[in-house]
Amino acid sequence: MAEKDQVKLLGIWASPFSRRVEMALKLKGIPYEYVEEILENKSPLLLALNPIHKKIPVLVHNGKTILESHVILEYIDETWPHNPILPQDPYERSKARFFAKLVDEQIMNVGFVSMARADEKGREVLAEQARELIMYLEKELVGKDYFGGKTVGFLDFVAGSLIPFCLERGWEGIGLEVITEEKFPEFKRWVKNLEKVEIVKDCVPPREKHVEHMNYMAERVRSS
Repeated sequence: MAEKDQVKLLGIWASPFSRRVEMALKLKGIPYEYVEEILENKSPLLLALNPIHKKIPVLVHNGKTILESHVILEYIDETWPHNPILPQDPYERSKARFFAKLVDEQIMNVGFVSMARADEKGREVLAEQARELIMYLEKELVGKDYFGGKTVGFLDFVAGSLIPFCLERGWEGIGLEVITEEKFPEFKRWVKNLEKVEIVKDCVPPREKHVEHMNYMAERVRSS
C-alpha cells in the first residue's frame, strides 16, 4: 500500500457487518484506524459520512467514503488486489454474491428480526425456515475447507461473521439450537476451520458479552 493511503473504519464491536470488513483489511494487511461507534449515540462523523442510512460500517479511504459491507469488501478487493477476497472465476464470483445476499437478507430476517418478535412456538417454525436456508450453504461446503476452496474469502467473511459468530449467539441466549452437528456436518467443520484462521479469530467478539448484546438487540427489535 502506498504511504499516502489513509484508511479509517467506523464500526461497532458486535456488528458482523463491520467485523467482516476488518477481516478483509487484515487479510490484505492494510493498516487502518478503527473508530468505535455507539448504537444509541451515533457520532456526528458517522451521520456526516452516511446521512442516508446512518449506519455502520463506513470505510474512508483517502477521504473517499464507501458504504455497505458488500460494497466495501469489493472495493477493498479491487483497490488492493493481492490476497483476493472474491473468486477469480466469474461464475464462482456470481455464486458468492448470490449466497452473500441470501445470508444478509433472508437468513438475517428469519434468524434474527422475525425470531426476536416471535413467541416460543413461532421461533420453532422460524428455526426450521432458517435450517432450510442454511442447508444451501451446507451443500456449497461439501468437499471444501472454505466457500472459495482452500483459502478464506468473501462468502466466508459474510456468512461467518453473521451466522456462527452472531446469530448463533442470539439463539444461544434464548436456548434455541438451530444448527446441529448431525444435520450440518459440513457447516460445523467449516466453522472449526474458520476458528483456526488468525485474521478471523481476531475479529470474533467475546462470546458471553456478545450473547448479552444479542439479547439486548432482540429486545430493541421487539420494542420497535
